[in-house]
Order: sequence, then C-alpha cells, then structure tokens
Amino acid sequence: MTRKMLIDTDTASDDAVAIMMALQTPDIEVEAITIVSGNMPVEQGSLNARYTVELCGKDVPVYHGAEKPLTREVYHAGWFHGPDGMGGMNYQTTRKPAEGHAVDVIIETIKANPGIILVTLGPLTNIALAVAQAPEIVENVSRCVVMGGAANTVGNVTPAAEYNIWCDPEAARMAFRSGLPIEMVGWELCRGEANLTDEDMRYCKEEINTPLAHFAIDCNISALKANREWLGDPGLGLPDPVAMAIAIDPSICTRKSKHYVEIECDGTYTRGMTVVDELHVTPYDTPNVEMWQPLVKKGEPHITVCWEIDAKRWKELLYRTMR
Repeated sequence: MTRKMLIDTDTASDDAVAIMMALQTPDIEVEAITIVSGNMPVEQGSLNARYTVELCGKDVPVYHGAEKPLTREVYHAGWFHGPDGMGGMNYQTTRKPAEGHAVDVIIETIKANPGIILVTLGPLTNIALAVAQAPEIVENVSRCVVMGGAANTVGNVTPAAEYNIWCDPEAARMAFRSGLPIEMVGWELCRGEANLTDEDMRYCKEEINTPLAHFAIDCNISALKANREWLGDPGLGLPDPVAMAIAIDPSICTRKSKHYVEIECDGTYTRGMTVVDELHVTPYDTPNVEMWQPLVKKGEPHITVCWEIDAKRWKELLYRTMR
C-alpha cells in the first residue's frame, strides 16, 4: 500500500540524502517538497532539492516558502554544509520551482490527503504558519516526524539547542503546541554507532558505486569536516536521513516514549532548547499565557520522543536506497 508523504526542508547536504531516501522507497509517494529558510536561503535550498529530485529521476514539485524566521534574524549554516549547502559541489538543474507558496501547498496537500506523513527537516516556520492559518489540518496528519531538538540537551549550535529549533524557536513552539502527532528525532541519534565511518563511506562509493551513492557522500564533504573538527565526532553524522529512516520504517527507533515537551524561547543561554519532561513533573494546572495558546494541556504527554535507534538497520536502509 502506498504511503503519501510531504517533506518540508531547508535543503543542504543531509536533507538531500533524506529526500533521496524517500524518493527511492517504492511504497512512499512524495506529494510535494516545500522549502524553508534555514541551512540555506530558500532559493539555494530549492535548487538543491530540485537537483536531488532530478538525480532520482522523479517529478516531484518543489515550492518556495518562508524566507526568514517568524521573529528572529536570519542565520544560515554555510559554515557547516559549505557555501552552496552541498559541500561546494555546486550542482545545477534546469528544473524550475513550482508556482505557489509552500504554506498554501502544505495546507492544501494535507487537506487532500488524509493520513499523510509529514516530515520536517528544517526550521518549523512553514509548519507554524500553516497550522496557524488552518489548524484543522492537524487531524489529517497521521505522523509528523520532526528532525529537530536534542532530548539529552546536548546541542549542536549552542550547548542546549539543535540548529533547526534554535533557528526559529517561536515557530517550533507553535508546531509543538499545535496538536500535530510529532515524533521528535533529535540530532543526537545520528552520533556514535550511527555515524558513517570511513569504511561505511568507502563501501558506499566503491561497492554500491551508484550515482546516488557517490552523491550522498560527496555532497557531505563539508559536513564531514565540520563533524570531525567542530563537533568532535569520528565520522559523518546524518541527522535528517536518520529522521527519514524512522519516517520510512518506524521500527528503526528502538526506544521511544511520550512526554510533555516545551521549546525555550526566552532563555539567554537556552534559546531553542527542547525541554523534555521525562519524569512527568510539570503540573497540569500551570497557567499558560505565552504566545500561541496550546491545543494540548500543560504537562500532558503529547510528543513522542525517539531515544534510541538500531544503527545497523538505519545504515542498511540508507544503502538500499542508494542502490
């Protein structure tokens, strides 16, 4: 049975690999790809997504969305992914972006496809705008897999925050409070055994040896350097592809639980922190008067937090899509 999917992304190198995985999975039908400002400006993120779609031999429309966070300054991540977001590979495509604004497309696509899987790979600006404009779409989403946050509070852009959430914390707060069935896949899940090792990368390029395998490794050359020199990880961490692996095969997440999760917007040192109430200590009757009144009660477990994955199976799924 075909599963419908909508992907919202700020396409840089790991996003591109995640998009490739979805497009190369036989029972996944990607209805649209929507672009948000984040890793890259919208125009560059769109080009990267359109090139990926072309490379996969697919015909999925790519729509431009929010060009800046709701209230924050724009902060791109060329320092991590390279100036083009793709390790300086400067891929080009003649494919044009589709007409229409991403927020409208998100609303229309979700309304037209009850049960659709929503996968977010960037800041949640487009999603926040969509649920604010049409809150009724929430009930049509069967799963909302969010690559964002850090459940163990080890951030990758500040000590407390992961980039996607930090980039637009107000939007993340709106999305997390909207009632969407969010599965939070924190960036930490791509670390440790889930890193692609030198041998894993050699296997991709020399043994799988397809254009998609070369693309997936080559476009992440800047990310690999940043992972090793800046974050201190041994290999290549691919947070967006890990989230996509869980979207494709939920059993790859081997430990998960539901919790009340808030997004810190005001802290001097904790902007963008995903505050996971692991022990359920938030009082249910705490008054809530901040921006964007939630549709969930304060303290009520409403976000599925993914804590652990099967690293071997995640890599096997990645390899399968490369072939």
